[in-house]
Amino acid sequence: MMLRTCQVLYSRAGPSAGTWQPLSFDGGAFHLKGTRELMRALLVLRLCAWPPLVTHGLALQAWSQRLLGSRLSGAFLRASIYGQFVAGETSEEVRSCVQQLQTLGLRPLLAVPTEEEPDSAVKTGEAWYEGNLNAMLRCVDLSRGLLETPGPTGNILMQLKVTALTSTRLCKELTSWIRRPGASLELSPERLAEAMDSGRDLHVSCLNTEQNQHLQASLSRLQRVVQHARAQRVRLLVDAEYTSLNPALCLLVAALAMRWNSPREDGPWVWNTYQAYLKDTHERLRRDAEAADKAGLAFGVKLVRGAYLDKEREVAQLQGTKDPTQPDYEATSRSYSRCLELMLTHVSQRGPMCHLMVASHNEESVCQATKRMWELGIPLDGPVCFGQLLGMCDHVSLALGQAGYAVYKSIPYGSLEEVIPYLIRRAQENRSVLRGARRERELLSQELRRRLLGRGLRVPH
Repeated sequence: MMLRTCQVLYSRAGPSAGTWQPLSFDGGAFHLKGTRELMRALLVLRLCAWPPLVTHGLALQAWSQRLLGSRLSGAFLRASIYGQFVAGETSEEVRSCVQQLQTLGLRPLLAVPTEEEPDSAVKTGEAWYEGNLNAMLRCVDLSRGLLETPGPTGNILMQLKVTALTSTRLCKELTSWIRRPGASLELSPERLAEAMDSGRDLHVSCLNTEQNQHLQASLSRLQRVVQHARAQRVRLLVDAEYTSLNPALCLLVAALAMRWNSPREDGPWVWNTYQAYLKDTHERLRRDAEAADKAGLAFGVKLVRGAYLDKEREVAQLQGTKDPTQPDYEATSRSYSRCLELMLTHVSQRGPMCHLMVASHNEESVCQATKRMWELGIPLDGPVCFGQLLGMCDHVSLALGQAGYAVYKSIPYGSLEEVIPYLIRRAQENRSVLRGARRERELLSQELRRRLLGRGLRVPH
């Protein structure tokens, strides 16, 4: 078996196996990938590290379509950026991509690419949100169907973007109300959960008639997605967004958690995302974990560093408000480490009632997680998993997967027209991640030099 060639890349350890041995992220696992895959990865990561391409990506895409025509422009994108970061357009293409990942010990985390445009009547109307609901329901079915393919078993996970089902304007309105001193209990998770379950009309005094109707429709959409996901045994990881939206998103997640993360439901079915680059994240995470424990609810967390740092600072400066972000990357890393330690401790104490995704491209964070899992006796394929983006950080993903850890790749899918704007906006939000891929580019170059010069182990494509 090809996979056995990589068993030398790791040393699995546990509390009863003597000294813990760290994983090696030296790119040795690239032997499992074909030369063409590595060449494309190196080319695309170098392109994405070029700031003008990221900044003017949408304009450059439009220009290439005018110059080359839609067919040639589309072919170039499919052979490069789209092919690197997207699973495909059809369910068959997605399934093929996932099967390739599974042979490498990796698992899918499907994401529906949606981009709300606040100034567009088409992309903010109820019909658009209903269309997104149908796309989410199909994604649940696709995620469940992928389990039928050979490969590692375990939790089926899927990303859920709440602002695909409810407007950012409503979320901002709710956030501003939540942040007021002595905010009304009419916006409690209990009241929203009761409205979701009963389907009865909900009236919130801070909203006008149209906003109340939209809130009711949004709650119904969220309930339908989670209900269907629960029936299909697909766990939903809710994306975090900007701080102007997050309090409202957390309120909605808390309402869903009350209904779907109870022990009788074998939860958690709804996980929230915590962004370590925000100053208040550790305290919020501690408070939420303790509240879930006290309420007897299962607790699911995706822990990320965060993608909106530049934008958050810009907004704070424009509005004359306090900067909510950590002062620098080192402070963000310390925050991530503290949050990681907090959650791993909770996992070790609560077992299957507490789940964690360590969503990080940072080798030190991954090493910390694997070492603490060993020290705390958390099984490799238990309530803790790891997550990275499709097409990036493969030297970490492959090493983890081959060592037996549960590793998920975040996988967008859809047509070029749907996905390319989504990818460009994610790239603009993740500039630091793209710039930080320098080590991966160096490891890719090193492996390609070995192959082209005829040195080192070669695995057939």
